[in-house]
Amino acid sequence: MSEVKLAAETRTEFGKGAARRIRRENKVPVVLYGHGTEPVHLTLPVHDLTLALRTPNVLISLDIDGKTNELAIPKAVQRDAIKGFLEHVDLLLVKRGEKVTVEIPVHTEGELAPGGNLLEHVLNTLPVEAEATHIPEAVTVSVEGLEAGASVLAKDIALPKGATLAVDADAVVLQVLQAQAEEAAGEEAAGEEAAGEEAAEA
Repeated sequence: MSEVKLAAETRTEFGKGAARRIRRENKVPVVLYGHGTEPVHLTLPVHDLTLALRTPNVLISLDIDGKTNELAIPKAVQRDAIKGFLEHVDLLLVKRGEKVTVEIPVHTEGELAPGGNLLEHVLNTLPVEAEATHIPEAVTVSVEGLEAGASVLAKDIALPKGATLAVDADAVVLQVLQAQAEEAAGEEAAGEEAAGEEAAEA
């Protein structure tokens, strides 16, 4: 996995007013915590951080005030609900060789068996434990030829070397639903509701 280097500055101003000033300077308020240490309040360049966060669980090498270097991974990202810009980011301090638990995206490839079946992502991400500097970006699962009723469990997914499951091995990750059966059930429920309304009016 790639390592992204960012220049960070410590900050001493807090609160909404300070956060707005920081964002006007094209920076993002950040908190770095972990390993039982006191949280460190930082700012990072918004453009560079936005690009880095396009990679899930990106490993960030922080150059803090040109004095210290720390490794971190994103733990929580807050964005503006309307405009989508970064408002605040929590970073988790990590060490080389340390194991961390993260959630990695689940991607699929291939076509389901014919018949209008639907693929449901029960889990969009898969919790795994991996070495902090070798976190997988994603896992890819083949759904080629799967028929209605088929499921893919966590234990069925091949993990990259060094990663282990951090969820129940029998947890359902993907399942194939029969579209026609769902539509029929919906129509039946609608019919029962209409019948109930008629009975109530009578």
